[in-house]
Amino acid sequence: MRISELKRILWVIGGSVSLIIGLIGIIVPLLPTTPLVILAGFCFGKSSPALHHWLVTNRYFGRYIADYQTGKGVPIRIKLFAVLIVWTSILFTLTVIPLFYVKIFMICVALFVTIFIFTSPLLKKKNQLHND
Repeated sequence: MRISELKRILWVIGGSVSLIIGLIGIIVPLLPTTPLVILAGFCFGKSSPALHHWLVTNRYFGRYIADYQTGKGVPIRIKLFAVLIVWTSILFTLTVIPLFYVKIFMICVALFVTIFIFTSPLLKKKNQLHND
């Protein structure tokens, strides 16, 4: 097996694992779905045009990946929903976990994720694109 074939297989495995964990994150709080799905898109883009195309054209999250990868950004309603989910999960976790340092860590993670979400590009509506 050549090095290039091995790299391609590793990229496919990385993308597949990332996608599976991201999909589990839809159900399990604190597992980040969107970054893992975007990572899967990146890995598939490096390894398999067919898998990348399948992911980007997926009816549930393909448009968001395509917008993110082309630098168009993410719609504000998705950003607000993501932040709401993050803080809901964190607040629930804070009530369950008694360890002070873990609580501090969880709050720091939530703050970091919130800052990341709100500093990433915002998807502009089509009529805004023509006015700028």
